[in-house]
Amino acid sequence: MTMASPEPTTPLQVLMLGLGDEIFAVEAAIVREILDPVPVTEVPGARGFVGGVVNVRGKVVPLVDLRLRFGMEAIRSTVDTRIVVIEIDLGGDPTIVGMLADKVHEVTEISAASLEKPPPVGMHWRPEFIRFIGKHRDGFVIVPDMDRLFT
Repeated sequence: MTMASPEPTTPLQVLMLGLGDEIFAVEAAIVREILDPVPVTEVPGARGFVGGVVNVRGKVVPLVDLRLRFGMEAIRSTVDTRIVVIEIDLGGDPTIVGMLADKVHEVTEISAASLEKPPPVGMHWRPEFIRFIGKHRDGFVIVPDMDRLFT
């Protein structure tokens, strides 16, 4: 399963999650479940942003630290830390991945009209990882490009 069409024409159903002071919006259609933190088994030689693997309902699932993938400083888990389990398409294969989030907020809609491509300058995020920036309530949310984020 992959993100919806590149230019949505209908509202985007998203799960809002926090990383530090930033709010990210992950397309709700790819979210499978939200878990409290579980023990992580480190994998020698794994890419830096892959914290290891976790057991999700008897399946071995890679756990990605989104903070590290976005170039943020790693932090210890808190009472609000969650694992967001998603299903994405990697190389034509449906793949289950767990993502560490500092906090999970809500499932909501972002209007298609409020979504814009990220500006080419002035961003401290790697632009290839950002699908859209959306306006939501009184602020902005970052809609990551999940396909690029994990490749």
